[in-house]
Amino acid sequence: MRHTREILRHKWVLQSSHRQTTAALGVSHGSITQTLQRAQAAEILSWAAVCALPDAELEARLYPPLSRTTGPRAEPDFAHIDLELRRKGVTLELLHQEYLAEHPDGLRRSAFCARYRAWKKARGVVMRQTHIAGDKLFVDYSGDKAFYVDAATGQRIACELFVATLGASSYTFAEATHTQKTPDFLASQARALRFFGGVPAAIVSDQLRSGIVVPCRYEPGPHTAYLDFATHYGTALVPARPRCPRDKAKVEVAVQVAQRWILARLRNVVCTSLADLNAHIARLLADLNERTMRSYGKSRRQLFEELDRPSLRPLPQSEYAYAEWKKARVNLDYHVELARHYYSVPHALVHQTVELRHTHDTVEIFSNGERVATHRKSTVHGRYTTRVEHMPRGHQAHQNRSPEQLLSWARTVGPMTETLCEKIMADRPHPEQGYRSCLGLIRLAKRFGRERVEAACTRALWTGARSYRSVHNILEHGLDRAAQFEESSTTAAPVAVHEHLRGPGYYR
Repeated sequence: MRHTREILRHKWVLQSSHRQTTAALGVSHGSITQTLQRAQAAEILSWAAVCALPDAELEARLYPPLSRTTGPRAEPDFAHIDLELRRKGVTLELLHQEYLAEHPDGLRRSAFCARYRAWKKARGVVMRQTHIAGDKLFVDYSGDKAFYVDAATGQRIACELFVATLGASSYTFAEATHTQKTPDFLASQARALRFFGGVPAAIVSDQLRSGIVVPCRYEPGPHTAYLDFATHYGTALVPARPRCPRDKAKVEVAVQVAQRWILARLRNVVCTSLADLNAHIARLLADLNERTMRSYGKSRRQLFEELDRPSLRPLPQSEYAYAEWKKARVNLDYHVELARHYYSVPHALVHQTVELRHTHDTVEIFSNGERVATHRKSTVHGRYTTRVEHMPRGHQAHQNRSPEQLLSWARTVGPMTETLCEKIMADRPHPEQGYRSCLGLIRLAKRFGRERVEAACTRALWTGARSYRSVHNILEHGLDRAAQFEESSTTAAPVAVHEHLRGPGYYR
């Protein structure tokens, strides 16, 4: 009020002009004129009247509050606005238009946005991220451990507490596992997705070695099994930056809530197995998700049904099976080794490096990202699992050879050829030792013709020969056409009687 009193004093007491008053007080001509108009409107027309009024009353008469012709404007429901912003495509501008449609005399856009930001800032650090429905699942382990007592030994066994929560609804999953190793880490996430009944667009975890083998702020390297997990479920991996818990603040709060709502309540409960412990955790977890949150007036389950469930992607038809990966070099025999067992690959990959993906019952082999072979997993050491189509043609032909196959071919040449092949294989300690002789006869049939080979085999049987070389010599010298060889002589010639031959009776 000091400037106001000085303006009135200069004009009414000192009789100063506007220019003189401006130079003395440093105010504009407009301010001087407006002050005089306000004094006239308030019926304060002399300096004596000004001096008679205290500052508060003078200010009230010169600057009265604006009279409102309408009631107070409707206050927006900022908790509802914050939940609506988590739906895909919803913006603050759209929500302001809907607010004005319901309250035409409500807050204008700038005041609406400013009040919402002030409300959101007051919610605390964990509410500063904008979480879209069905967008992200945050996962982490609790620093505090769960325990159960081994019924056989009485030993108290510590367990890890795995926690997963959805961003938009804070709907939470928790379970105990023996370790944080990759098989347990991925199995817990698979059970969490089954608990939620769908798959989010991305999974956010910290950079623990079970999931991230190359920790990095900018380009972290996920574990091959973790990438395989993400591919199976059709989701993305978005690891949080190292030492940046705010990147996954949602699950940090969920872990704290789980410690207070679950672990604290189990402190006096004696569980006798991991399954028993998880049964108690599941019961307390249901209570946690049904509890009403003060900020929103709804439970996590209600928010999940409204926000996240409609936006989650469907689960894959097949269950996830944990798989390990291994690099191996293809040996000269087109096999790779896994756990001292050998599995075949296409022979063209000899000496190349391939990747083996193996589960508890299946072995898959990949070359340059393409699957080239699949086998049932075997635990027999030192043995081979071979697929015929992986073998070269020559190896396939050798593999497929059998006495029946050779005799079937010999039958097409003639009965004597079939009989000779039978006798050749019968004379060897093992039938495979006679395969080459029989294959030689097949080659002779291509060179000399079937009729001659049949005749040569007949003569070989008549002379007692049991080899490929005998038949070859007969054909080379034309003995199969000799006049002294009669077709009817299909049995061996009688042995001559001589005084120097002892005969079979000598041995009786």
